Amino acid sequence: MTSSRPSRRPAARRTAPTPSEASTPPALDAGRRDAFADRLRSVLNDGALALAISLGHRTGLFDVMARLGFATSGEIASSAGLHERYVREWLGAMVAGGVVELEPRERAYRLPPEHAASLTRAARPQNVAATAQWIALLGGVEDRVVECFERGGGVPDAAFERFHEVMAEQSDQLVVAHLVESILPLVPGLLAGLSRGLDVLDVGCGRGRALNRMAATFPRSRFLGVDLSAEAVAAARAEAADRGLRNVRFAVRDVGDLERERAFDLVTAFDAVHELAHPRAALAVVARALRPDGVLLMQEVRGTSRVEEDAGHPLAAFLYTVSCMHCTPVALAAGGDGLGAMWGAEAARAMLAEVGFASVERHELPHDATSLYFVARKEAPAPRP
Repeated sequence: MTSSRPSRRPAARRTAPTPSEASTPPALDAGRRDAFADRLRSVLNDGALALAISLGHRTGLFDVMARLGFATSGEIASSAGLHERYVREWLGAMVAGGVVELEPRERAYRLPPEHAASLTRAARPQNVAATAQWIALLGGVEDRVVECFERGGGVPDAAFERFHEVMAEQSDQLVVAHLVESILPLVPGLLAGLSRGLDVLDVGCGRGRALNRMAATFPRSRFLGVDLSAEAVAAARAEAADRGLRNVRFAVRDVGDLERERAFDLVTAFDAVHELAHPRAALAVVARALRPDGVLLMQEVRGTSRVEEDAGHPLAAFLYTVSCMHCTPVALAAGGDGLGAMWGAEAARAMLAEVGFASVERHELPHDATSLYFVARKEAPAPRP
C-alpha cells in the first residue's frame, strides 16, 4: 500500500558516471549480437555483389549469358567482345553470390532463366541490374558527402558522373515503357486531349526520354522540357533531332524562372520535384503556368513522410541512401531546402495544396513499387454524372 503524502526526500541529483561505471559494458544478448554480425557480413557480400551486377549490366554480360545457356568463360567473353580474364574473375563473383550456376567438370557457366528475368535489358521494368548502377555512382562521391557531414553545404549535380545516363535508363524502365499505356491515362481524357493538341511542360526533363516519346506519339501537341543540366539537355535535343521531332523543345532553365502564366495544359514532373532547390516555389510557378483547367502529373518516390512506416518498404534503406548521398546534397549545393527523395505522400499533398492545387489524387501502379503518382488540379473536377 502506498501513501498519498508527497515524499519529503529531495530528488536525487543526476551526476556524471564515474570512470569505472562508464567503462562497464552493458549486458549483451549474445544471440542478437551474433545475428547482427552475420547480417553485416551479408551486407558486405551483397554490397560487393551489387558492384559486380552493375558491371554485368554495363558490359552486356547478362544479356549475352541469357542467350548462351551453359558456356565457358572464353565462350562468354568472345560472345560479349570482352577480355576473358576479366570475365572469368567476374564469373567467380557471380557464382559465389548465387547469381550464376557453374558446372565444375566442364567449367561451364549458366545464367538461369529465373535469374535472367531480373537482370537483363529484356526484363525491364524488372531489371534490377540497371538499378545496381546506383551503388558505384554514389560511391564515387563518398568523400564529398563526408565533407558535407562535417562542414555542411552540398555536392553539385555535375560531380555525379553518369547520373543522367543512369536516370535515363531508369526512366526508360519505369516511365517511358509505361507512359502511354498506364501513366498518362491516370488523367481521364488526357490521351484524347494530347491527340487533339495540348501545350505540355516537363519539369526536370533530364535526357528527355519521356518527353520525346510523348512528342512522337502525339504530333499535334507542343512540348517544352526544362532542366538545369546542359549535358542532359544536349542529349535530349540530339535524340529529338535523330527522331525528326519538330514539336518538342528543350531548354537549360530553372523552372522557377518560367514567368509565362496560363501557358500550359499539362505539366509533368517525373522523379524531379524533390531534386529541385526550392520545390515549393517551383510548384507555385507550375500552378501559375497551368491554364485554369490544366493538370500537374507528378511522379515521386513512394514514401509516407514517416520513417517508421517507410522502414517497411523492401527498398527503404536503398531509397534513403540515395536521398542522403544524392538528392539532399544536390539541392543544398544549389542553396536550396534539401527536401530529400523520401519527403513522402503527406508532405507532397500539403505542399501542393499550399501552392494552389484544389484537387490532389494519389495513384500507385503495379509495375513500379518505388513510385507514387499525383494528379493535381487548380480547380476541383466536376463530379461525374
